[in-house]
Formats: sequence, structure tokens, C-alpha cells
Amino acid sequence: MAVRAVILAAGAGTRMKSNLPKVLHTVAGRPMISWVLSAMRAMEPDQIVVVVGPNGQQVRPFLGDDVDVVVQEKRLGTGHATGIALSAIPEVDGDAILVAPGDVPLLVPSTMSELISLHRRTGSAVSVLTAEVEDPFGYGRIMRDGWDKVVGIVEHVDAGASQRRINEINGGVYVFSSELLAEALPKVEPNNVLGEYYLTDVIEILGASGHPLHALKTVPSEIAGVNSLSQLARAEAFMRSRLNEALMADGVSMPDPDRVYLEAGVEVEAGATLLPDVHLRGDTKVAAGARVGPNVTAEDSSIGPCSHVWYSVLRGADVGEGVEVGPYASLRPGTVLRKGSKAGTFVEMKKSTVGEGSKVPHLSYIGDTQIGQNANIGAGTITCNYDGIEKHETVIGDRAFIGSDTMLVAPVTIGDDAVTGAGSTITKDVSPGALAVERSVQKEIPDYAAKRRRKEP
Repeated sequence: MAVRAVILAAGAGTRMKSNLPKVLHTVAGRPMISWVLSAMRAMEPDQIVVVVGPNGQQVRPFLGDDVDVVVQEKRLGTGHATGIALSAIPEVDGDAILVAPGDVPLLVPSTMSELISLHRRTGSAVSVLTAEVEDPFGYGRIMRDGWDKVVGIVEHVDAGASQRRINEINGGVYVFSSELLAEALPKVEPNNVLGEYYLTDVIEILGASGHPLHALKTVPSEIAGVNSLSQLARAEAFMRSRLNEALMADGVSMPDPDRVYLEAGVEVEAGATLLPDVHLRGDTKVAAGARVGPNVTAEDSSIGPCSHVWYSVLRGADVGEGVEVGPYASLRPGTVLRKGSKAGTFVEMKKSTVGEGSKVPHLSYIGDTQIGQNANIGAGTITCNYDGIEKHETVIGDRAFIGSDTMLVAPVTIGDDAVTGAGSTITKDVSPGALAVERSVQKEIPDYAAKRRRKEP
């Protein structure tokens, strides 16, 4: 039996209060539709069809080339959308049609496999994924007869008082026998409060015709739909917990996992420690033995073995082995810190390389700079890399000692073992081993304080 997957992603998401299509709102750094697609692809279906709305051009770039896309120009309900999806399936003879909404990012492949297995094993006309919840508000209710058999689904807005007390909800995930689905869809009528064609009506139609219906219960979080920003936040929390639990099972230490925020795709090796209020995003990697946090944001960055990064922001930075970053450092794109180096308190770096063992301990800006090995950059040092038109490079050699409050006006080169005096503005290259001092002659005015007081009114 071939399996063809249909994802219903045409919802406008008006409760999200956003111009962005609902399925493009992100959970753990990925659009919701990407999570559903990943789960579907893990099933290796024979075909995936995604139904998008009139603004579907925004969704298409996130779907991939292995997906057939159809457009629901008028949002007339899930039954109408499923019918449009069937038009993209060349034949439905003997297939199983797996239908899921595009706003259930917590859906996992193993549950869908179990639902398909149930469908095949029982010869069901339709198998539906359900869950029992404390507060079923807003969800369709699963209707069962006196023998506990599924006989239909009633949407919340159409449910009576007794039906609303039912706490088994419809997750919107189904496996249909393709021929029966194709036969039943034309029989669906928009006889409901919203005037839409409900896919759920197919279940009642098939049950009334004597076809077997079955349900598989799962945990509520897995089928939690996202229709508002508060529901999006809850989905994010569930996904964050899932990602963190997986990392901890693999040997990553998190003393307070509820305060560690990771996007999908972040790689953290066993033996690393993530402290509270750490945010790791994009293509970020943390090596074994690294200690990250508290209060670190790292995006598209790498943190090497046994490094310590705390109270800092990293964007496109490469932190090597045994490096110390922070507190309160800002590493901008193109920053590379070699083994054993340091970017300390209130240090900002951009497009610069700090050689092995070199230190930039505090209160410095280092931009467009190459620093050799075992150099020391004094407090308050600034590389003046921008002349208002172009950026220029500063080169600091091995074992150089840059005095505090030195202004290095690029382009300029400081040779190996060279020294600059504190408070100097260096505009010319400094030879290896030389001392460069640039200061005006210090002057002293005797009795200045007394003279000043005499002038005061």
C-alpha cells in the first residue's frame, strides 16, 4: 500500500496578528511547516502534497523540490483543501492518504508510523490521531458510541453543551483509504456555523455507511495546533524541552534546562556545560569541555574544547580551544580566537584574528586586525580601522605589548616584540623590538587651583 502525504498549510492565521503565513512562524528556529515536512519525509511517502493559501508564494521557498504544491485560492475549509490536494495525486487506487495540518510542529514520525500501522492492520476506512486533554476548548471532539467505537467528529463551534464536555480531541491527523476518501469528499456540505467544507464530516459519512473507523491516542502536546502567539510560545517550550532532554541524554550538562534556549541544528558535544540564559542559534557548535554561560547568545558561531564563554554575545565568531571570552564581550562576524587566547571584559571584536596565547583583557575595540601569538593588548586600546570611506587593517606581531589607551590608526603594522607607550596615537609602522611613544610634552602650571578659585564669582 503506497502512502501519499497531504499537508494542509493554507490557513491565514488571523489570530497570530501577523502578515506572515501561519505555518512560517518559527519554533526552535524553524518554520512550523518545516517541522511537519521533516516528520513526513521520515515516513518516506510516495508523494507529498502541500496545500497553500493565496499567499503561498511566501511558503514555497521552505518546501523543497520533492513537494507538489497546490493552491487553495478561497479558504473554504479542510475538506475543500483536501479535495484540491487529491487533484495533484495521479491515482488513488489502493493508497493510504496521510493528512496532517501544517501547524503541528511537535508531531513525530513514530506516531504517524503507528497510525499507518493501525490503519493497515484493522482495514479501517479512516484512522484518526486523538488525545485526552483537561481543557478541550477550541478542538473538535471525538464522538463514540456505546461500544466505544468512533462514529464521528464534531467541531467545537458546532458542538452542543454535552459534546463540549468530551475531553478526547481531534488532532487533525488522519490516514484515509484513498478510494473511500475520494468517494466521500463530494458528499460533504457546508452545513455548519462557519459555512465551510469540513474534512471531519468525511468520518461521519464513512461511519454511517458502515465502514470501520479507528483512533490512536497520543500525548496532547504532539497534536497541539498553533493558532495564536500564546500557543506558539507553548509549542516553543515543548520543543525546547524535547531538544534539551535529547542533549542531556547524550551527555551535555544543563543545571537549569528550562533556561537554555537552543535552535534546531545547533550541535553540542558530550561533556559541554550550558548554564542558565544561554541562547544558541543558527549554525552554532559547542565542543566537549566548553562551559557556556550564564547569559550568552551565540549565533552561527563555534566554541572550542574547554573554552569558557560568559555574559557575552557571539555572531559569526570562531572561538578556539581553551579560550576565555567575557564577561560582557561582543564578538562580531569574522572574529577568530586561537588556542589559549582571551577577549575579556567589555571587549568588542570584528573581522579580526587573535593568535595563540594573546590577550585582549578589557575595554578595547579590535576591528580588521591580525594579532600574532602571545601579544598583550592594554586596556582602552582601539584599532581605528575606518577613515569614513574605507576599512583598513592593523597587524600586531608576536609578543607585542600594546600600552593602555593606545590608538592604532590603520593601516599600521606593529612588529614582533614591539611596545607602544600608554596613551599613544600610533599612525606609523613600528619596527620589531622597538618602543613607540607618541605624546605631547607634559606641562605644569603652578598654583593653578588657587588662581582658578580667585576667578570664581
